[in-house]
Amino acid sequence: MEYEHVAHTFGPVYDARSRILILGSMPSVKSREQQFYYGHPQNRFWKVLSAVLGEEVPGTVEEKKAFLLKNKVALWDVVASCDIIGSFDSSIRNVKANDMDVIINKADIQTIFVNGGKAYELFVKYCGQYVGKDKPGLVKLPSTSPANAAWSYDRLRDAWKSAIGAVL
Repeated sequence: MEYEHVAHTFGPVYDARSRILILGSMPSVKSREQQFYYGHPQNRFWKVLSAVLGEEVPGTVEEKKAFLLKNKVALWDVVASCDIIGSFDSSIRNVKANDMDVIINKADIQTIFVNGGKAYELFVKYCGQYVGKDKPGLVKLPSTSPANAAWSYDRLRDAWKSAIGAVL
C-alpha cells in the first residue's frame, strides 16, 4: 500500500442545540466510500454511542444524523486533508485540520470528545486553541476502531458512558 492524498468530502453533523462534539481523526476507506462517519461494519462507534444514550442503533445515514441531532451530539473529524495509507491513523501525515469555528461558533458545545489517541494527538497539535478556560473541555476516549482490539465492547461502552454521561 502507498500513501494517498485524501480530502474529507462530507461535512459535520450539528445544529445550534449540539452540546458535545465527538471528533475522529480522518474517515476510513469504508466511511469515505459511504460518505458518512464510522462506515466500517466492525467499527463499534454506533453501537457504543447508542448504548450510552439508551437508543436503538441507527441504520441509515439519515437515521444516524437524526439520532445525533436528537441527542445534541455533533460529529466531525479533526483532519480536513492528509496523506494516509488506507485507513491507518498511524500513517497520517501532511495534515490540514478542519476549521472547528464552523461548529464551535454555531453550537452550544460544552465538551469535545476525541475518539482515540491519534485523533487526540492531532486535535491538540492543530486545534488546541479551541479548548481551555471559558471554552469547551477536552476528553480523550478509547477508540471504537476494530484496530483497538485491547478494548472489549463492554469496556468501551462503560468508558464512553462514564465520560459522556457526565456531560449530557
